[in-house]
Amino acid sequence: MPQRLEVIGLSGLPEVRAGDDLPGLLRQAADAAGGFSEGDILVVAQKIVSKAENRFVDLRTVTPGERAIRVARHCDKDPRQVEVILSESTEIVRHRPGVLIVRHRLGHVLANAGIDASNVPQRDGSEFVLLLPRDPDASAEAIRRSAGARIGVVINDSPGRAWRAGSVGIAIGCAGVKTVADLRGQTDRDGRTMQASELAIADELAAAASIVMGQAAEGVPAAIVRGAGDMLGEGRAADLVRDREMDLFR
Repeated sequence: MPQRLEVIGLSGLPEVRAGDDLPGLLRQAADAAGGFSEGDILVVAQKIVSKAENRFVDLRTVTPGERAIRVARHCDKDPRQVEVILSESTEIVRHRPGVLIVRHRLGHVLANAGIDASNVPQRDGSEFVLLLPRDPDASAEAIRRSAGARIGVVINDSPGRAWRAGSVGIAIGCAGVKTVADLRGQTDRDGRTMQASELAIADELAAAASIVMGQAAEGVPAAIVRGAGDMLGEGRAADLVRDREMDLFR
């Protein structure tokens, strides 16, 4: 594992719009910060990926079905937004007034299927919300291929966590990065064999970058994590989703 990491925020990116060449914009921002170095990990906020991929939905165009109306009544939410949430989900995990926790079609368990309107520009009376990318691993791979250097890419989001207050960065898309390090079978310093130790490497990279990127009006939607070259490898964000039969909390 690395003994030292440097996290470099990439500022100066323009407001990303649908159809923009996001890999090119990120490459330009990296060049302005001195360019990529071999072994860098580029962490990119989910929101700008979704914007470039036109994952907007205008709630004015949504007609909620009976199920969405019923769930919205229990959750005290806009039935149109609930309809969009359900369309992106495979099941409702929990709900109560003000809260709707679902299993996203990508496997992540999170509030509102990751859909919100924060930092989503509105115009002409629109009511846009933004969905997660359709295939975040493929989005990360497209960015990685465009970099012009041997780097890894992590697309991060910041959901809340069961049993813990506050949100933290996690990886929802990966390319060229080891996502999970399985330490089972190795020995600790006292020679004991580890039975259950797995490290969520991509999540740790996502969280480290989030400290620099921020969550609100900072305007730093991407960061380079430098010094983590030994974390390059092959992995998918799907590797981080626990199998249902191993989920002891539902």
